[in-house]
Amino acid sequence: MRVIPFLALLMPCFLSAQTPDDRGYIVQVGDPMPPFELTATDGTVYTNASVEGQVVVLQFTASWCSVCRKEMPELETQVHQAFQGPDFLLLGVDLDEPLAKVEAFATQMGISYPIAPDPAGSVFYSIAGPKSGVTRNVVLDRTGTIRFLTRLYDPEEFEAMIAAIEGLLAE
Repeated sequence: MRVIPFLALLMPCFLSAQTPDDRGYIVQVGDPMPPFELTATDGTVYTNASVEGQVVVLQFTASWCSVCRKEMPELETQVHQAFQGPDFLLLGVDLDEPLAKVEAFATQMGISYPIAPDPAGSVFYSIAGPKSGVTRNVVLDRTGTIRFLTRLYDPEEFEAMIAAIEGLLAE
């Protein structure tokens, strides 16, 4: 009989951890990045362990997303080109589209940073709630801890993300 009240006390804590915030995130700054494994269009496999030691931006996108299309050229020039090197990785994560479509999208957008399909959105739905929109960037420090989150493309927030990346690279 005492087990049921104890479980009832735990349920609100479990549910609140999965309830999206006002921007659709179910993770927050300071959380570890949930486990992921993504295979980029060039065949490179990225996991939490393989990117440890780098500052990482996971850019969640999709070919049908107009805001993503607006942000991607800025990510290419102001983030990828500016910071590329052994200590930094910008990885596009394409929400639930087949490999051929992701490859065509990357070519059309003229990006040189790696991009990987996210089949069924397994990585996306580990950080955001259902139907919460894909235009997002998750900035990870060298230990895989989430240090900055963006939603949509807001130039002011984008500049703050760049400053956060610069700070993380200087650490």
